[in-house]
Amino acid sequence: MICLGIETSCDETSVAVVKDGREVISNIVSTQIEIHKEYGGVVPEIASRKHLSNIAYVVDEALEKANITFSDIDYIGVTYGPGLVGALLVGVAYAKSLAYALNIPIVPTHHIEGHIAANYITYSNLKPPFMALVVSGGHSHLIHVKDYTEFEIIGKTRDDAVGEAFDKVARVLGLPYPGGPEVSKLAQNGKFTYKLPKTKFDNYDFSFSGIKTAVINIAHKEGEKLRKEDMACSFETTVCEELINNCFLAMKELGIKRVVLAGGVSANRLLRKMLQETAQKLNYEAYIPDLKYCTDNAAMIASAAHFNYISGKYYNIEEKLDLNAKANLKICD
Repeated sequence: MICLGIETSCDETSVAVVKDGREVISNIVSTQIEIHKEYGGVVPEIASRKHLSNIAYVVDEALEKANITFSDIDYIGVTYGPGLVGALLVGVAYAKSLAYALNIPIVPTHHIEGHIAANYITYSNLKPPFMALVVSGGHSHLIHVKDYTEFEIIGKTRDDAVGEAFDKVARVLGLPYPGGPEVSKLAQNGKFTYKLPKTKFDNYDFSFSGIKTAVINIAHKEGEKLRKEDMACSFETTVCEELINNCFLAMKELGIKRVVLAGGVSANRLLRKMLQETAQKLNYEAYIPDLKYCTDNAAMIASAAHFNYISGKYYNIEEKLDLNAKANLKICD
């Protein structure tokens, strides 16, 4: 079965052609990073307008690279939440129009399900159940993936998402947008010398607001004396330790011995290294997606859509003409 995946939740216009949920035939990503760099972050209105001007061209490129036509598509998977509502609406509206014109099913797909499904592309034999450590600009979740379409949130951030904290710390250190990769790059030349706070709850939740505030306060106090490389290293290490510690504590207590990494921050060099080393030490299995599937892309959406499709979670477009974008959407919904 051939799925056309569409992803427009933030600042990437992406379209992919994926067969049976795991074989990527084409995956086109048109990024807006250079546009938003000027503003130090994503401007929702600009992102929406850029999606609108890009979407048809990206679809054509994905079909051309896959060497197929619209008539070869069996169904459409589209991100309908969570994300920037204006950006999401572009993808949803295009997907609805195309599904109606082609008279094929549509699969509304959760963005975080897509990030988790990126691992099904990288590992053709990976199957649930497992724990997913989901880390991105808008999410920091521990999710028990019981089956391909069955999820339970075990823990989540109570304030800032980890990617958001990286971006804010990058701004304090005078680094360009996007901040996460820049902090990680700077950290490689630093030492863990700054003691930064960790938050411990009586469950598996995270908090990154305190560590972000601590970095800001130290930076203001030290001014030009601030050792930026050491601060970047201290921040990155502390954050990764909190993510890894909570994840494996939950796994031990719940008896889960398989973990996958997911989300944009799963591209972080130190986090990938720590997850693999900790899993190896405990004799657990660890799965980490290829770097090209860590950030937002339509291949992961098409993969997630496939498993929803074969579970019967799809619609003929006449049944779902009222399908709308949902900026805030829980994975368990």
